[in-house]
Amino acid sequence: MTTGLKNPSSYYIEIITTFPPRPITCEAELIATQNRIDSILSRRNLTQDDRDYLNVLGTLVYDYEQKCEPMPVLKGIALLKALMIEDNIQEKDLVDIFESDFFVSEVINEKRELTASQIKKLATFFHLSPMAFLEYN
Repeated sequence: MTTGLKNPSSYYIEIITTFPPRPITCEAELIATQNRIDSILSRRNLTQDDRDYLNVLGTLVYDYEQKCEPMPVLKGIALLKALMIEDNIQEKDLVDIFESDFFVSEVINEKRELTASQIKKLATFFHLSPMAFLEYN
């Protein structure tokens, strides 16, 4: 026996036997793994064995997503739109940055580019680097 490793409990053996953790190679396996994670998370009292197993499954999901589903890099107005959706921000919430409803709408509809002043204010508002709002950097 290797030192430093503890013997798994019978419960842990049961959960890894029911749904053995294996590298994810396709979308169907990803969905099955996410469903398994959801079913465990829906329980009221998670044991340390549950948390350890979730950690393994989460690592497998992360590895697959890093390899097969890289996150797109959003910049400029595309980033602004995504942040607005994520933070549930309305155009009216950005009037102080753009100085009028009209300018907010123009930028969001990509009829007007962001100015340096707007970029600085957006960076402060969203707690990001101003570089994130530059289209090309």
